[in-house]
This record gives sequence, C-alpha cells and structure tokens, in this order.
Amino acid sequence: MKNKLFVALALVGNMLIFSCKGEKTDNQPTETTPPETTQSDDFKWVAEKFGDKKMIRYQIPGFDHLSLNQKKLVYFLAQAGYSGRDIIWDTNYRYNLEIRKALEQIYTSDKVDKSAADWKNFELYLKDVWFSNGIHHHYSYDKFVPKFSQAYLEQQLQNAGASLSKEALRAIFDPNMDKKKVSVDPDHDIIKASAVNFYDPTLTQKEVEDFYKKKMVNAGDEPISYGLNSKLVRNPDGSLSEKVWKLGGMYSPAIKEIIGWLEKAKTVAENDGQRKGFELLIDYYKTGDLKTWDKYNIQWAQTTDGDIDYINSFIEVYNDPKGFRGSYESIIEINDFEASKRMSSVASEAQWFEDHSPIMDAHKKKKVVGVSYKVVNAAAESGDSSPSTPIGVNLPNAEWIRSTHGSKSVSLGNLIEAYAKSSAGTILEEFAYDQAEIDREKKYGDVADKMHTALHEVIGHASGKLNPGVGTPKETVKNYASALEEARADLVGLYYLMDPKLVELGLIPSLEAGKASYDGYIRNGLMTQMRRITPGKDLEEAHMRNRQMVALWAYEKGKKDNVIEKIKKDGKTYFHINDYDKLRKLFGDLLRETQRIKSEGDYKGAKYLFETFGRKLDQDLHKEVLVRSEKLHIAPYGGFINPELVPIKDKDGHITDIKVEYPDNFAEQMLSYSRRYGFLPTKN
Repeated sequence: MKNKLFVALALVGNMLIFSCKGEKTDNQPTETTPPETTQSDDFKWVAEKFGDKKMIRYQIPGFDHLSLNQKKLVYFLAQAGYSGRDIIWDTNYRYNLEIRKALEQIYTSDKVDKSAADWKNFELYLKDVWFSNGIHHHYSYDKFVPKFSQAYLEQQLQNAGASLSKEALRAIFDPNMDKKKVSVDPDHDIIKASAVNFYDPTLTQKEVEDFYKKKMVNAGDEPISYGLNSKLVRNPDGSLSEKVWKLGGMYSPAIKEIIGWLEKAKTVAENDGQRKGFELLIDYYKTGDLKTWDKYNIQWAQTTDGDIDYINSFIEVYNDPKGFRGSYESIIEINDFEASKRMSSVASEAQWFEDHSPIMDAHKKKKVVGVSYKVVNAAAESGDSSPSTPIGVNLPNAEWIRSTHGSKSVSLGNLIEAYAKSSAGTILEEFAYDQAEIDREKKYGDVADKMHTALHEVIGHASGKLNPGVGTPKETVKNYASALEEARADLVGLYYLMDPKLVELGLIPSLEAGKASYDGYIRNGLMTQMRRITPGKDLEEAHMRNRQMVALWAYEKGKKDNVIEKIKKDGKTYFHINDYDKLRKLFGDLLRETQRIKSEGDYKGAKYLFETFGRKLDQDLHKEVLVRSEKLHIAPYGGFINPELVPIKDKDGHITDIKVEYPDNFAEQMLSYSRRYGFLPTKN
C-alpha cells in the first residue's frame, strides 16, 4: 500500500505473501526494481543478514499527521499486540519459552566467553529461533540444527547460571524428536507427526477428528469456529477436553495484559462501531465464548470508517495440521487514503467478477456483500505476523460471516515498499527465459503483483459458495483446506489478470501486465520458490504447495498444445510460456475445479491435486535451482524490526504525544520484548 500509481500494492517478482485467510507465504521482493516512493531515500532499510534471512526496517508514513487520540489508539493497540507475544511461542512448541529464556540468559551473561569459535554459531541459532518464534523454521517447519555441540551449550548454561530440562535439551539436539512443527503428509498421523503445541502429545489424528466430528453434528448454517481458541488435552480418565485460552484459563497472564490495553484503546476509539468492536473483543478474551467471537467479527467487518484498524487474537489456522486452532497475531494499521481510493474500484466491481467467473453457475454468489479493500501502513506487528509478515490480509475467516456480512481486505503498503527497498540483488536475469520476459517484468512487474494481490484478497477469497448442506472446508477437505483456498484465490487473480476489464477500469495499463504476472507465477511455482527448501525435502507450507500445484498442473495439462515449454539452454532449465490465452483458459479450468472441490467438499479431489502436483519436488531441478541461486547471495527470507512507539508524558503522567523511533538492532528488540512482555511461565 503505498506505492505510486500502479505500484500501490506491488511486491516483487511474484514472491509475495498474501495473508488472506491467514496466510503467510514467501513475502520476498526479489525480482523487480523498487517502486516509486515518498519515503526517505537515505533510510537504512536492511539492518542485518544472518543465515537465510535478512532483517528489514520499515517506516510509518503519515503517523505525525494523526491526532493525539489517534496516536494513543495506535500505541494502545500496539501494546495489546505485544502483550500476547509469548502465546505464539508456546503454541508453536511446548518447550519454546523454556528454551528462549535459557538462550537469552546465556546471550546476556557477562560470564560467557563470547570470543570462542562456537559463539557465532550460538548467536546464529538464537537469531533463527527469535525469527521463527521457536526452534522450528517459520516456513519449512523443520527443526533448526545447531552448529554447536550439546556439551558447549551445557557449559554455557552453567556459566550463565541458566538451566534447561532434560526434555528441552533433548528437543534441541535430538534430530528425531519433534522434528517437524507442522506435517501434512497423508501417509502419517499428522497430529503425531506435528510438534505444534495445540494438542496433547499423546493424541492421535483419529481422536482429534472424532472429537470435533461429534461437535459439528448439529453445527447448522452458522457454525462456530470449533477449537479456535483452545488446546485439546487428555484428561486423567482418558477423555478429551479443551483448555480454553481466556482470562482465568490457559494463557491468562498474557490475556489479562491484552485486555488492559484494549480497555485503554476503547477510551480513544474513533467511532461507536470501533468502540463496540473493542467491547466484544474484550468480552471474548474474558469468556472464551466463540459465539462472541463471531459477533465481534461481524462488528469488525462492518466497521469500515476511521483511519485506524487492527487485527488481534487467535486467527489463522495454518499452524494447525487439522486447521482448527488459530495462532495469536496482531497488526496495527493506518489507512493510506490516496492508495485506497485508487484501488476502490476492485471491491466495487466484486459482483461483475463473480458473474463472469468460469466457475459453475451453481457455485456463484447471487449477491456479493460487504467487500472492502484498503491499502494501509502497518504501525506494529506481533505474534504470528512478526518478524515474518503477510503483505495482505483478508478476514474474517468464517465462510458464513463472509457470505452474509462481508469481509475486509487490506494490503500492507509500507511493508511492501520496505521489501522492495531492501532488495539488493535480482534473480530475474538468472531464471527468466529471454530478454523479452526480463523487460516485461521490469516494466509491468510492480503493477502485475499489485493487481494479483488485490484480486487474490478482495475477489478471490470473497468468491464462490458452498453447496447446501456441505460442511466447512476443514471438515470436508481437511488438511488440504488451506492450500486449496489459497490456490482458488490465486487462480481468481490469474484468470482476471488477462481480462480486458482491468484495462477498461484503469487498473493495469495493458494486458502485458497480465503476461508479466503469468511469467512470474510459472517461474516461481516451478522453480524459484524451491530455493527456500532444504535439499531432499518436499513442500509442506500451504502457499508453496498451492503455487506448485497451480503451475505444475497448468504445465502438465498444457503439454499437448505446448502452452508452457520446458527448455534447456546453456545447461540451465527454463519454463517459457508460448500461449498466454491458452494458459488463461487452463487457469480458468483449474479455478472451476478447485471451486467445485470446495463447494462439494470433495476430499479425494483435493488430495489428487495436491499429492499429484503440489507436494513432491523434482529433486534434480531442485538441486539445479539451489546451485543457480547460491551465487546470487540473496537471503530467501525477510523479516521486520518494528518501529518503537514512545509516549511523551507531562509531569502528571499524561501522554502529550507519541514519537516514532526506528531501532536497527534485531537482538536488542527481541531481548526488550522478552523483558517487557514476557508474561507467561516457561511451562503452560
């Protein structure tokens, strides 16, 4: 959201991450030139690089123009968000908080030899853990492998006066213990194979499915989000029950702090609708009542006035292999009015897009309601949105709320700009087939990415409907629900990017932008996203499975007409699109099929698509991509250091202003957050 003209939502090279329905995918701008900007050109965008990551700083345009009450609102909401930070650590893995505390104690100790050779390895491990909110990689879900010995760590624990339980120590060094945070491998029990702390470690996939199957028998047309805010545990008598995340329940110390800041936010709400939303969210945190959560989401979705908005609570379900439990996250947003105005025509034409979709008529909505789209600037992020962040969000997630009451879509413009500004290299020339493809990407890549994000979030997630009597996707297509939804939304964007309607609306300058988007999507889905995967591994993350499935399906189905050609040139592999119109037809066909699968709840159909095209990597091509990428020295992942909102107070303690500072030390911010917002005990 902040770029100019057709750059209002451009990331770069189709390596973005839309976080609609909670997604968080590769949000890396790496292929095109940075967009035009109004922000300071001498700002230091990249703070540091370590391992496969870089830490980026971002600015908050327009903050100084807010009123004092608006600044207070942003500050109070940011504090509420940070107060829940420990929750994401604990839900990611049951030993994360214990491990973080011990590692930080070593890091800050003056009794540890920091000149020893292994210190750098220890520091890298800790930064990886900070970045991922735990000991598993934020994207691949694999457990980090320390490059120091257990004996070295035990010695440093002793030197620093810190300690780790036997099981936590084993979790760090035993490669076979809880090795995958989230597993979606259908050949295994995905509950037993996932280390995420949403379920008692003794539970099986069948037990979880049976537990929620009973709950959903009489769910009706407005089902609550079963399991969203709880941990499923085994009782002493063998029965199962939910430990609810609420005041007085699980995570109560952190939730108490969140509520306190939300109460302050309520006092400076911009309007009655926003105030009512705060009241409902506070009530939800106090009671854990999922019906109150639905009431809150309806109120939140319908509150579109005001300059400040926010996301706060247990929302996205990507970290749950069964798709029930929401990960804690918080994003504070300031509206970018100019950019939002430019993009308002996307939301206003939602019904046209629905009516002209290639999906079956029976699966089309007769009336698309309440779709809103804004470009915003992030002011603070926490939980599952930090340090690695989405660049676009579409909420609420409940299908019936979206259909009946509408949804909000936003793009995080200042983060998109920061990604682009931080890009110091390019992979475009390495993986594009010819100069025409390179030139098209450089000329149209920004607008193409912007439009694909907008169409994905605003039109894609709001489109289509379920057949009467069909349960929610998490019930029907199960572990494929998230990847299927992201594929469906991607395909909506891809299908319309080659439609003259976008040129007519002034949203793209010509269909060459659509061609640039097709080039980038195929290039990424079939090759460049592989650079984020460890050799020998398959795809687990929902967005990566989605993109490969779409790209590989189109390649295979188009072979007869040579729609996408696989070419070897100078010993390197390229994928070249020969017929964009036929490729659009293929995207339309796949959109029709993915919508059918979702509408009918066809589990076998979903499994076929993703197990045939979306999970297994071509290992020879993967090796080639890694070799070609290594020489470019581009960090595959980027995350953010948050600005610091500093209240200025008078002698009586009243806030008279809020100033923004831009820290540039990742470790210092992580240590500061642990000191200020470490409200949970190490074992929950």
